Formats: sequence, C-alpha cells, structure tokens
Amino acid sequence: MRNIRLLIAYDGTDFHGWQQQPGVPTIQDALEAAIEKVTGERVRVWGSGRTDAGVHALNQVANFKTDCPIPCANLVKALNHVLPPTVRVKEVHEVSEKFHARYDVRSKTYRYRILQTPICSPFLWRFVWHYPFPLDHERMAEAARLIEGEHDFASFAAVGPDVREGPCGPPADGEHRKGAPLPEEHGGRGMVRRIFSSRVLWRPRTSMLVYEISGNGFLHHMVRNVVGTHVEVGRGKLAPQDVTRILAARDRTLAGPTAPAQGLCLMKVEY
Repeated sequence: MRNIRLLIAYDGTDFHGWQQQPGVPTIQDALEAAIEKVTGERVRVWGSGRTDAGVHALNQVANFKTDCPIPCANLVKALNHVLPPTVRVKEVHEVSEKFHARYDVRSKTYRYRILQTPICSPFLWRFVWHYPFPLDHERMAEAARLIEGEHDFASFAAVGPDVREGPCGPPADGEHRKGAPLPEEHGGRGMVRRIFSSRVLWRPRTSMLVYEISGNGFLHHMVRNVVGTHVEVGRGKLAPQDVTRILAARDRTLAGPTAPAQGLCLMKVEY
C-alpha cells in the first residue's frame, strides 16, 4: 500500500467543515469522492485537524492509503479535474507508511483577518470579518502576547464536550491509531494547549487587522473565541490584562463572543 500525503487549499464557505456529516457537504467527503473517481478505491482521508464550517485553509495536510499506481504528479491533475473549484490539491507526495496527518503534527498556524474599511468589497467578504468600527490595535497586540505559553483554555473553548483536537503529536501509549479519541479530549488536562506565538498586526494600506497564532493544538472555536475577546479589548470593554484573568477562571462566559468563521484560515501545518 502507498501512503499518499496531500497539501490542500479550500474556500470553506460552502462546506460544513472538514469532517464527514450526514446530508451536508464537507471537505473530507469531497476529497474521498474525488479519490474514488480517480483510483476506483474507497479510502479514508485523514486530515491534520477538523476545520469548522465556513473556515478556510491555505495549506491543510491530509493522507490516505491506496494501491493505485498513478504517479503523484498525475494525481494532482486528476484530482483537481474532479474536485469542486473551491477545493484544490496543491501537492501530492508518497511518504512513509508510518506518516499520519493528524498524529504527527507538531504545530499549526492560523490567521484571522478583520477588515476595517467602511465598505467591504464583494471580492473579500467570504474571507474576512468586516468590522468598520474603531479598535485600539496596540491594546489588542498587548492582549495577544498574554496568550503565549502553556495555559488551560477552557474559557476559550466551545461550550460542550466537543473540543475537537487534542494537542499535536502521537496518541498516548496503548492507544490505537484508527479513530480512538485522544485522552486529552476527555477531562484532566484536556483544555491545556501550548501557544508558541500570538500576535496582532495592523496593515494600514489595506485597513486589515491580522491576528496570527501558532500552537501545538486548538480547541473547538478556540481561535475564534480568542479573536472575539481581543476585539472586546480593542473596543475598550476589556483591559489587555483581563485575558490573564479570563484564562485562570476557566469560565467561557467571561471571554468575548465567537468571531465569525469566514475570517479564519489554516495557514500552515508543521511535522
């Protein structure tokens, strides 16, 4: 069996996220259907993580096993021929049989874009949060730095048990690698993540406020909840130092609202 690694970009607007769900279009469904058309095989595609409905990716990574002998360069052309135009396979490589797109991840980088012009271009609205109101970018940048390090992010997780991703890295000792949930997803240190960098960048020429965050794993809605909290800081509703208090409280009601999905993009996955 060949182990095939894909590098994928997609516009998530018309999809209900990465993971298969009955009755709705997902990125995983689109890829598996395309692979079946090209290879004649029904395969399971593993992604580096599950992006939410409406969230985009510039460099998502996935892998699947196949007996198909089609060369990698030809697979790129064949898959893009049958995929919807909002999903593109950028690269295809044959990798070690031990490679797993989810469990071998060391870090991920997400970018969130907030457009602050009075009017949002129709060519941008699918990819930004249009927020035409004043924000204090320096206060937001100060708050962003306080996210760095290892913290319990319960205050920034989606309400409910679905935290989506464990920390990057292999499953715990004794676990199998075929869909068994990571123990971090079920209590204990389940909400602890390490953030390597967190920064706010203001680009005055385009009136774009950009938030970038890299870490070893992210909870469901975590980045969007962090962005929503930073916006509250920028509005003056919270002080930058309140981020530390909110982290310590482990209380979702203290953090800001969930930012809209369309501003978020998975930029990079590192192994």
